[in-house]
Amino acid sequence: MAKLLYMCTHGSEDPTRATLPFLFARGAIEAGHQAEVVLAGDAAVLARRAVTDNIQGVGVPALQELVRFCLDNGVPIHT
Repeated sequence: MAKLLYMCTHGSEDPTRATLPFLFARGAIEAGHQAEVVLAGDAAVLARRAVTDNIQGVGVPALQELVRFCLDNGVPIHT
């Protein structure tokens, strides 16, 4: 089992890039690994539920769904 850290540096200005670290964390958890997400720089706005509930990137699941999965599976999200 690996322990993976995903750095998120994009916020609502780039919804697809903001979503990717959470998508990768979900994949890691589903593969049996440990994952953590760090919100840095512009990504700090993602700590607000009102923001994450309204982000939908291109070709990726809604950020709200991915954040809920991470929280339900105990993935630490650091700000």
